[in-house]
Amino acid sequence: MALASAAGIAALRNRDFAFYLSASFLATVALAMQSVALGWQIYYLTGKPFDLGLVGLAEFLPAFCLALVSGQIADRYDRRMILAVGLLFEAVAAFALVLMVVLDRVSVAGILSVAFSFGLIRAISTPAQRAMMPNLIPADDFPSAVAWSGISWQIATIGGPALGGLLYALSPEVVYGATALGLLAAALAVFMLRPRPAMMAAAELRNRESLLAGVALIFRNKILLGAISLDLFAVLFSGAAGLLPVFAKDILHTGPEGLGILRSAPGLGAVGIAIVLTQWPLKRHVGRRLFYAVGIFGLAAISFGMSESFWLSFAALGVLGAADNVSMYVRGSIVPLATPDALRGRVVAVEAVFIGASNELGAFVAGSGAALLGPVAAVLIGGSVTLSVAALWSWLFPGLRRTDRMESVSADFPAAPPDDNVATANSRE
Repeated sequence: MALASAAGIAALRNRDFAFYLSASFLATVALAMQSVALGWQIYYLTGKPFDLGLVGLAEFLPAFCLALVSGQIADRYDRRMILAVGLLFEAVAAFALVLMVVLDRVSVAGILSVAFSFGLIRAISTPAQRAMMPNLIPADDFPSAVAWSGISWQIATIGGPALGGLLYALSPEVVYGATALGLLAAALAVFMLRPRPAMMAAAELRNRESLLAGVALIFRNKILLGAISLDLFAVLFSGAAGLLPVFAKDILHTGPEGLGILRSAPGLGAVGIAIVLTQWPLKRHVGRRLFYAVGIFGLAAISFGMSESFWLSFAALGVLGAADNVSMYVRGSIVPLATPDALRGRVVAVEAVFIGASNELGAFVAGSGAALLGPVAAVLIGGSVTLSVAALWSWLFPGLRRTDRMESVSADFPAAPPDDNVATANSRE
């Protein structure tokens, strides 16, 4: 137990990682509060589930359009400055929401414009944020850092939505103002990080092959492709999270406070798993456990869709969050480890499109499905599709399924990445 505890807190002793973790926590809390407020406000204005999907679409489109460019930026410039400036611009966008409410200018178009602005800023800053973490800590402490990052994110997703619902009940401008202040504090924490030199030479910016290098690496390395695409297609059609305002108001008959509690449930379920992972990181059969986690995620979504009880729905969302956290932990370790640092920004930018598609575009898919079939049918079908994806990907990517240890996918190499067969061979040793 003592050895496990010492290893578990190793990453937290690192100054830069501590500031990074603080910034990530503050920003996640702020954006979680805002997400609850935006979802409730736009559904209150229109009563249309489809409009909830439009918010997700507005946040996703910039990431899709700017993936290659934002990856180049993350590999060329100081990632610390990219993230800090992005947080400052997000704070400005949050203040714009405050002004809309105070001046009584809230509209669907206004909310979608701000959502698009947040999507645009995150499209540029997210690759820098994701790419910098492996450089902050020794390689031996990286699994611990991934687990602590997961705990931070999950605690923020527990407290942020609940706090957002409570603040929204006071007034919308209060929650939007709190969001802006949280983002400003996160920017300050990022400024405390030590700057690090860019990994990509300026001449590479004019090289078309360099622009597409991240995409090429992902498609050459079947482990990377399988891990990233599994998350995309497994979550894309599982619309429980995107339809929470509909379920809260029309099926479970609760208000914004109840919506905040429901949004907190996945984080609550995930935190327990994340705490275990900080002390006992997964060391064997990581690929197989990834597929198990995705399957449990689909079953939890189906259970949520069938529930008409608030607390049963809360429990189903908790299981969903726990399963999702295991998936995030495995993918969050595999992708950076399988990517050379000089390419990490470009690979993470492409991964961000996949993740954004599974979240923001998934919200659009869920909203469209709810408008056509009803919210319950949309969630039940989505959970069933997730189960099918887990089974199909297990067959399409046997190397990912057979991956035994995280280190078997390590990519500290200057040339071509390992292919599926190499990773599979390593996993059998």
